[in-house]
Amino acid sequence: MIFFVFISIDKTNETVSRSQDIVKVSLAFGLAIATMAQSVGHISGAHLNPAVTLGCLLSCQISILKAIMYIIAQCLGAVVATAILSGITSNVENNTLGLNGLSTGVTAGQGLGVEIMVTFQLVLCVVAVTDKRRHDISGSIPLAIGLSVALGHLIAVSKTKNKTNSNYPCTIILHSVQENNQYNTAPMY
Repeated sequence: MIFFVFISIDKTNETVSRSQDIVKVSLAFGLAIATMAQSVGHISGAHLNPAVTLGCLLSCQISILKAIMYIIAQCLGAVVATAILSGITSNVENNTLGLNGLSTGVTAGQGLGVEIMVTFQLVLCVVAVTDKRRHDISGSIPLAIGLSVALGHLIAVSKTKNKTNSNYPCTIILHSVQENNQYNTAPMY
């Protein structure tokens, strides 16, 4: 989780609001997730997002104790990665550490709806491709998950500066609580 958050937030910090930057951010997140799923999938099942862990718990793929431990580790890893990145990029002007926010013209309700939909498609993909009861899966599971993450970002970055993750690590490190709770709650719907 530390590696993923570090890569993805670092790429987000570099971008401006040009259309090719949306593709760059989406690919950075998708490729980082695919790489991490391939690298650590055999250890933790590639649970890199609390929403994915909740989806796997609800689909009876993991126990409640394992889900709780994964979510604690995910949250701590995200905070540590954000702190490391904050230290490395402390001289960057207006450094938001990739904090989410609504684009101009997007209401909080619309942002919440977008976040719920992209989180749903990610969780659906992960739960479907990692289900041990299925015997019809062929191809690369980590690539499918990475492409799902990239798709979610292609859809949502222009609307919500989406990272399909909570803002808690950024708000903890930046000591700023903004009116963007849809990013903290939507991934859990």
